[in-house]
Amino acid sequence: MEIGSKIRELRILNGLTQEELADRSELSKGFISQLENDVTSPSISTLEDILQCLGMSLSEFFARDKEPVQTVFRDEDYFEKVDDELGNMTEWIIPNAQKNMMEPIRLTLKAGGSTYPDNPHEGEEFGYVLKGEIILVLGSERHKAKAGESFYYTPDKNHYITSKKGAEILWVSTPPSF
Repeated sequence: MEIGSKIRELRILNGLTQEELADRSELSKGFISQLENDVTSPSISTLEDILQCLGMSLSEFFARDKEPVQTVFRDEDYFEKVDDELGNMTEWIIPNAQKNMMEPIRLTLKAGGSTYPDNPHEGEEFGYVLKGEIILVLGSERHKAKAGESFYYTPDKNHYITSKKGAEILWVSTPPSF
């Protein structure tokens, strides 16, 4: 990591000269120059003082080197699995969501399609019907939901979703289980 070039960048962004930064941080202009040219390295306390003058904490300063976290996901990011036998397509709309606390998917059911029956497990499941109509089977109970309606349950019974005419749903599981 090149601390000096990052400090120079921040100094310029703050509209300061080397002399002004030196005055504010009670250091010499020569030290700031050597620091920005990576000739010398500051102690942690000196770096904290400089960063305070630049309006930044140590953690923010070092976090700037991290890869940006993807926030928006598009079709090309999705991973899909088609199950012709059950007549469904599962799209993982947040890649690698298994490492997160919740896992959203888009599920498309063909007419007569269903999900694989799932055994009871920990967590919670939520869904929103985007198109069509589904039947949510929870143990011996059957619940209908149509476009614009949502469902929520604790998966403490065998469960699955089916659709007579086809449907598309947004389904979120926590913890990830898809």
